[in-house]
Amino acid sequence: MVRLFAILSCIFLLYFSGPIIEQKFANSDSVKAIDQVQSKINEIKENPEILATINTLSEKMQQLLKKLDLHLKELPLLQQKDEPTNREKTDLKTPTEQIFSIHNVELGEAKENIENILGPANRSTLNEYGAKWYAYHNKYRDFFMVMYDEKNNVAGLYTNQNLIASTKGIKLGSSKDNVRAKLGEPLTNIQKGLTIYQLQKNSDYDVFLLDGVYVTIFYDIHENNTITAMQLINNDMEQKKHELYSEASPALKEGFEYQLFDLTNASRVEHQLPILSWDNRVRETARNHSTDMAVNQYFDHTNLKGQSPFDRMKEDHIIFYLAGENLAYGQFSSIFAHEGLMNSLGHRKNILRNGYEYLGVGVAFNDQSQPYYTENFYAN
Repeated sequence: MVRLFAILSCIFLLYFSGPIIEQKFANSDSVKAIDQVQSKINEIKENPEILATINTLSEKMQQLLKKLDLHLKELPLLQQKDEPTNREKTDLKTPTEQIFSIHNVELGEAKENIENILGPANRSTLNEYGAKWYAYHNKYRDFFMVMYDEKNNVAGLYTNQNLIASTKGIKLGSSKDNVRAKLGEPLTNIQKGLTIYQLQKNSDYDVFLLDGVYVTIFYDIHENNTITAMQLINNDMEQKKHELYSEASPALKEGFEYQLFDLTNASRVEHQLPILSWDNRVRETARNHSTDMAVNQYFDHTNLKGQSPFDRMKEDHIIFYLAGENLAYGQFSSIFAHEGLMNSLGHRKNILRNGYEYLGVGVAFNDQSQPYYTENFYAN
């Protein structure tokens, strides 16, 4: 159903690490340069006019810093708005109608009941089922997504946080062996009409059909193959999706982009990291690269002009001191793309890097409606 292609990851740091600096100063030319700098410093120390100017500038700088400090103190919420904080653990209850629930929501529940408790969704975007994912969270804490059918009843659920409850005792962090011991062997294929889609063997996820529900359980290979996320789709919704890849459209492109952004922030919060801000400018950089790959049928961080991700960002006038890029191709949804990236160590490091501040995601489709995903991270 999903084939995860080999993906590369780039990280570019515009500063020197200790060993490089030490090597740079190990030769005689560098020593001479240091002596010249020291001589200039001594000249400045002996010039009273220069010292007076420096002192004046220093006093003005201190005054500006004091004013800035007072201004920041008047905006405490602004400074903390995206920082994950400690919170009480959600009281998860054993589901009563289904094997699994997410955030105490079960398939079949009415949208009205959910939003009476949680309020309106933070975002709704088109997904590969021709419906919408409604994302609910509090600054990406208690993050989960809900898909509703035409009657506004829950037809799909997803989370990558500790919101999974089960009549089988399965939860976030349960092992793959434990899951299979309780649920049996996973599916090896899915039939849609006259077409049978073979599922990938020895993958980092299992798919089960349980009481009319397709249960996809994602495992974290870097955490001993334990559950890191879960998707629940009822049979009716799954069967309405006749093809592996949904027909490309501008709305689906934007949906995949925002979904991948939200999934990234939800993973960061789960790992006690700050939230990234959406950046439209770097989204265009990412979109252009995805489009270029889709149109010209290649898959690489370096484009056909020989430009790196950082060349492309500079060309788009994006100023950064730290930047990175993740690529994915062939996954039929942002959920599968994100979970695959999290299981690739280089991409995982990008997603969970503490220094980043901004993220833009760009998606494009080739002639077969296969999506190309580009994530561009940066800080300035």
